[in-house]
Amino acid sequence: MAFSERVSRLKSSLIREILAAAQRPQVMSFAGGLPAEAMLPKVEWDQMPLTMGQYGMSEGEPALREMLAAEARALGVPCEASQVLVVSGSQQTLDLAAKLYIDKGTEILLEAPTYLAALQIFQLFGAECLTVPLQGDGPDLAQLRVRLEKHRPAFIYLIPTFQNPSAVRYSEAKRDAVAALLDEFGVTLIEDEPYRELTFDGGSATPIVSRLKKSSWIYTGTVSKTLLPGLRVGYLIASADLFPHLLKLKQSADLHTNRVGQWQAQQWIGSEKFREYLSKLRDFYRGRRDAFQSALETHFADLADWHVPQGGLFFWLTLKQPLDTRTLLHAALANDVAFMPGEPFFPDPDNNPGHLRLNFSHIDPARLDEGLKRLAAVVRQAQAAQAA
Repeated sequence: MAFSERVSRLKSSLIREILAAAQRPQVMSFAGGLPAEAMLPKVEWDQMPLTMGQYGMSEGEPALREMLAAEARALGVPCEASQVLVVSGSQQTLDLAAKLYIDKGTEILLEAPTYLAALQIFQLFGAECLTVPLQGDGPDLAQLRVRLEKHRPAFIYLIPTFQNPSAVRYSEAKRDAVAALLDEFGVTLIEDEPYRELTFDGGSATPIVSRLKKSSWIYTGTVSKTLLPGLRVGYLIASADLFPHLLKLKQSADLHTNRVGQWQAQQWIGSEKFREYLSKLRDFYRGRRDAFQSALETHFADLADWHVPQGGLFFWLTLKQPLDTRTLLHAALANDVAFMPGEPFFPDPDNNPGHLRLNFSHIDPARLDEGLKRLAAVVRQAQAAQAA
């Protein structure tokens, strides 16, 4: 069978495979970045116009684009509604950007670690993935400069606010410095901010794209973490030089994002009920984070190091005695526990052992302690076997 050359690079999503294995009701899952079902808002459908069942504009619903542009301008992003493209979840932004920039061998720059599904898309299109290590407040600036001096990446992909998987939030100083470097070397920025609204300490920082003076940029977000992930509604905002190309790619991909989901998003974004809901959501997740932190202290204090996340949905653990955490999956699932190994979040997974990404938003609090207890036992058993 004659498939395209690209298919040879196609990898299945490990996280999707783990989530499928975790569907058994007895499994305690820390694997996916799933919102808490108890907090999914109740939405109304009876006021939706029949016209939403018809084909729509590729750019998205005009009223929704105006709302998204207004929200972005409030964050300092220099844009008009004409620069907003409504996409089928922000995952589609990454697909469109890959199609726009990547040929086989194209060099791109990423954080290490970085978002697993972004890696999957970029590598599918044949990108050569260069990385910059993350520190507690953002990327290592000295290494970023070295990378930019030695290479001319087609773009840099960053998640500066409660990064997935590490939960790092860039400081103001790091954001300024990154913007200055990208302007100096003329590198396009793709800035992904799905977790911006999920802040637990009230802290915020304006997007890096708002600090750029010269470089092209794509800024992307979603309602999946704050409204309903099943709507599959996200958006990208792009500098004027990039937008027409992204629009054509969107047209060729799926004509337009589903209008039913767009209409629903339109009922919430910028509204008072959405602000009230977000406040409750932050309180709810802050409580779950605190309970998770307490249980981690009980079961993992001697096994791993971590920082308490100030937002987002994840804890990122680094084992004190490193091992390939992918080898723990079978034993964990046999003990009815699911988690996400850290290795696949690096372009070179075999050289980055010893991390776990644990989601705290979805697990039933009544099962939290038992789940982490079992996972810690799996880690201890594997480390004992490694040392023997």
